[in-house]
Amino acid sequence: MNILLLGSGGREHAMAWKIRQSPECKNLYIAPGNAGTGQSGTNVSLSPSDFPAIAGFVKDKHIHMVVVGPEDPLVKGIHDFFLADHALRKIPVIGPAMSGARLEGSKDFSKGFMQRHNIPTARYQSFTKDTLPSALPFMQSLTPPYVLKADGLAAGKGVVIVDQLAEAQNEMQEMLSGKFGAAGNTVVIEQFLKGIELSVFVLTDGKDYCILPEAKDYKRIGEGDTGLNTGGMGSFSGVPFAKGDFMKKVEETVIRPTIEGLQKEHIPYQGFIFFGLINVGGVPYVIEYNARMGDPETESVMPRLKSDLVELFDACAHGGLGSQKIIMDDRYAATVMMVSGGYPGSYEKGKVIHGLDQVNDSLVFHAGTRFSDDGKQILTDGGRVLAITSLGKGMHEALETSYRSAKAISFEGAYYRKDIGFDVING
Repeated sequence: MNILLLGSGGREHAMAWKIRQSPECKNLYIAPGNAGTGQSGTNVSLSPSDFPAIAGFVKDKHIHMVVVGPEDPLVKGIHDFFLADHALRKIPVIGPAMSGARLEGSKDFSKGFMQRHNIPTARYQSFTKDTLPSALPFMQSLTPPYVLKADGLAAGKGVVIVDQLAEAQNEMQEMLSGKFGAAGNTVVIEQFLKGIELSVFVLTDGKDYCILPEAKDYKRIGEGDTGLNTGGMGSFSGVPFAKGDFMKKVEETVIRPTIEGLQKEHIPYQGFIFFGLINVGGVPYVIEYNARMGDPETESVMPRLKSDLVELFDACAHGGLGSQKIIMDDRYAATVMMVSGGYPGSYEKGKVIHGLDQVNDSLVFHAGTRFSDDGKQILTDGGRVLAITSLGKGMHEALETSYRSAKAISFEGAYYRKDIGFDVING
């Protein structure tokens, strides 16, 4: 079949790499893609949010399936757009309609959903400008630090954690005054949970589901989880505590109630659900839902997935996931993200990347790259530039290989954390 994959980051390169392995895939197009995705298919200069242009391309190229990588098109309703077009409605879109994408698009909705279906999560309340006076008493009922979240999508920057009550009050006013635009018209304040985070992913047809390899990512720019939050500085799959009784609790108290809750609320769902979890004394709590795969977790998950991804997508689209079995590589996967100097603050683009041809033992997924005008060089084109992933019998082996490969690659201002996995390895 002909497949269109929407997105341009490391997540999409990892997915393109995996999709390309399927004998079911005849032609793969990536919109807009990057310098790496072109190794697996054909890049197309289309915005993932330009629905009319995507529709025209789908019709012109006889696309049989659309896979949505990033959250923005889902929250804006690309699945609904296809369903509303008579010529497109039978083409599967892997990714939920707007009603399901609200799990990610509205933190207030997702927290309410968890509460309605008894899914373990932090205590919370939501506030607007009109209810701001009620926020202080709720904050005072919490133990610091204070967690404040913009309700809508804020490009991964809508979560603020502060230690002082006065600082939390000021931050609340700034958020409601437009710090994050319309995304902050409602702000969720929630209890801070202390534990080790991990990401669990399922692919669901709305009734049945398959659990994919779990992962853990690292958001802070500095080693020891210090400094500013980023889109992700690395990840690994094969989380030591994510097995046995703990994963049984995850399935019984989080995954199954979520799928059943979607059915009870008559919310159709075809696609990925990302469960951002935290292990608090052996009990899994949900921090957040995402309506797609995570990044950089996808770069660690896809190399461990032995199942045919296109077959899984086809079953997802046509209600057959109950008969599918996930086959996983028993090895660990470790991903190290190379980023531009200055990221997540201001940084320069267009730096020449050297040494990609020197990497033999790792997979290099491109996150923010492009070709030079003459097509002879690969240049940086984002804050997060390359995700270097390696497999190993143990986490140490996988990490050592990724770091060895990272040393072979260079570009002006390149930076990467050298302690991915530190809290699990040393914990």
